[in-house]
Amino acid sequence: MRLFLQHRYLVRKNLLTLIGLGLCFYFCYHLICGGRGYVRYLSLGADNAALKLEAETLQHRRETLEGKVAMMRPDSINKDLLEERARIVLGFRHENERDILLSPAK
Repeated sequence: MRLFLQHRYLVRKNLLTLIGLGLCFYFCYHLICGGRGYVRYLSLGADNAALKLEAETLQHRRETLEGKVAMMRPDSINKDLLEERARIVLGFRHENERDILLSPAK
């Protein structure tokens, strides 16, 4: 019983310190591992870099397609491109044409 009273006295004497330490550990944990913590910040930085690379790739693809569309406008038709698109869309080909299949680069 005496030991219990001593522990009770120690807890009562250091209650504010224990609460302060508990709050400190709580906030430090969430500062590092929480939803808005440092680990999440680092992962968002990596995601941001990947999305920038994808945006650059899509921008390049868009510029390429806009160039092809510009060559097919009525005021400046590129006859080779028009013939290529007609063959692809309609499936036409010459009698002596052959297909060359290339394996994709790895």
